[in-house]
Amino acid sequence: MGKIVGAFAASHSPGVTGWPERAEPRKREAIEGAFAEARRRIDALEPDAIIAISVEHFTNFNFGNLPAFAIATADSYLGPVTPEMSNFLRVEQHQYPGNGKLGRHIYEFAISNEFDPSLVEGGLDFDENFCVPFKHLDPESKYPLVPIIVNGVNPPWPTAKRSYEFGEMLRRAVEAQDAVERVVVVGTGGLSHWVGLPEAGQVNEEFDRDFITRIESGDPEQLKSYSPKEIDAAGNGAHEVRTWIAAAGAIGAPFEVLAYEPVPEWLTGTAVAAATPDLKL
Repeated sequence: MGKIVGAFAASHSPGVTGWPERAEPRKREAIEGAFAEARRRIDALEPDAIIAISVEHFTNFNFGNLPAFAIATADSYLGPVTPEMSNFLRVEQHQYPGNGKLGRHIYEFAISNEFDPSLVEGGLDFDENFCVPFKHLDPESKYPLVPIIVNGVNPPWPTAKRSYEFGEMLRRAVEAQDAVERVVVVGTGGLSHWVGLPEAGQVNEEFDRDFITRIESGDPEQLKSYSPKEIDAAGNGAHEVRTWIAAAGAIGAPFEVLAYEPVPEWLTGTAVAAATPDLKL
């Protein structure tokens, strides 16, 4: 029987890798140090695969086809999607390994457990959603991924409650198979930020710190109770926190926020968090 042995969450602002030098040195050091600690913990957990949960930036989907949830089942993924994006993000374009068998199992398990995600059998191209955090968390791309998309870019979004329950379903799906034993979940996105709006560059630190308090509490109700209106106060990009909420549902344990910094130069409230209850630190 498989087990989710740890969960992590991180912001994926392009600035983290594309223009890190614009941030105040203290803030940059704090975030990069937190990524390094998260990478150390992932390596210590020795996962057989990583379920990577992020959002779509219209790299693969569009307004005519924007699923609430999508599960990819390929054995490799290209990222960043273009050479231009590779230069923009300062991430070398390459193939990320996938675990298609685990992805297929999760999809079939979801269908039989009252979830109806989209199935992505072909390639799912990566942009900053996965490329930015995994440059720090797995720079050698040694862990096979099961990429999952949660709609956090355009309404109607899945509710916070549904996002948490989706994470709980992932936990049960991993436990219902024996092809892989040890699985880590990584959620990427958020925190507060505005995309393509006059407020771009602002950070809602009050929202960010309240969200941090909730995810550190380990209390599911504090995460499931978010309304779209509450999240809207932190920007249209803040709806990406559904990926963190799904990761919390998958691990069912409190997170430790390794660092949080409001970084307007990166256009977002930036944080890295870890939930590793069985790991001796």
